[in-house]
Amino acid sequence: MSDTATPTGPAPHSASSNPTTPPFASPVDYDAYGLYGPGRGFDNGKGFQRPVYRFQGRITADGSSGYPAVPGRYHLYISWGCPWAQRTAIVRKLKGLDDVVSLSYVDDVRDGRGWAFRERHGPDPVNGFEFLAQAYEATEPGYDGHVSVPVLWDRETRKIVSNNFPGITLDLGTQFGAWARPSPDLYPASLRPEIDALNERVYTHVNNGPYRVAGATAASDNEELRQAMIALLEELDERLGRSRFLFGGEVTEADVRLWPTLARFDTGYNPLAGVTERRLTEFGSLWGYARDLYQLPAFRETTDFTSFGGLVRGPAPTFVNEAPWRIRVEPRLADWDLPSGRDGLS
Repeated sequence: MSDTATPTGPAPHSASSNPTTPPFASPVDYDAYGLYGPGRGFDNGKGFQRPVYRFQGRITADGSSGYPAVPGRYHLYISWGCPWAQRTAIVRKLKGLDDVVSLSYVDDVRDGRGWAFRERHGPDPVNGFEFLAQAYEATEPGYDGHVSVPVLWDRETRKIVSNNFPGITLDLGTQFGAWARPSPDLYPASLRPEIDALNERVYTHVNNGPYRVAGATAASDNEELRQAMIALLEELDERLGRSRFLFGGEVTEADVRLWPTLARFDTGYNPLAGVTERRLTEFGSLWGYARDLYQLPAFRETTDFTSFGGLVRGPAPTFVNEAPWRIRVEPRLADWDLPSGRDGLS
């Protein structure tokens, strides 16, 4: 998100001086810029603490927040590999907002300068930035916090509306009714208290769980965090043995929150953190449920499994605390196209 930042900020690439060439960032250079993390909220030797997301503006249908839900005004900056960002892309596609809220991808790899725009996924189509940090600087001059995705950008004010994924997904799912598909209703009023309660538990122990396990500095903390994540995975596995999705036969915000973690579990999260010797494929109902959702275009078309290995390829993230008591798990990509076998559930 899921390390020494240069104090002078991102170095511009010479390509930007040529008006006929898209402005791309210079290649990743760990020797010159270090790894991403220190000074941005991810420091080695401390228990993992997710940095605060400073920009939490909200879009509203009536515009009362200052950000009205209108087509063409907003742009999403995301990464293929980032689960927090993928949730916004899933909701955007589930609600049919592809032509309402535009979207582009940063490069898959970052050094101490943070997320950047390179040839692999194309230039920034909105601002011509080379580094996403420039969007943060434009919003808050002197910004020194975590440079994260997703970023919801406002073309009108030329500032970030939000980098807080829960608010972004809820607003995309509920505030664009005049342009969005009515189904699925991702956040039905009658289920909101239950969805919110489950989302809070899933966030703490599953979405954020691998980071906390990987960052544990003591064996006792590591074991406690591991067991908390395993226990909730087992509870969800049992629940999904009775129900097609988390709240019945329709996809909700809760499924959007859970799925990106499951998609990365065997190839990234478990090898990174050493949560359990069990693979996702050994949680029978969870594995079938994950494949069931993958058959939906909103999940499949926003997924690139080759980008998920970034957690275990190359330099380890700076929040990872290596220790002899850590479980070692090899990455493995299962066959996501196998039939889910869940057609009889509702």
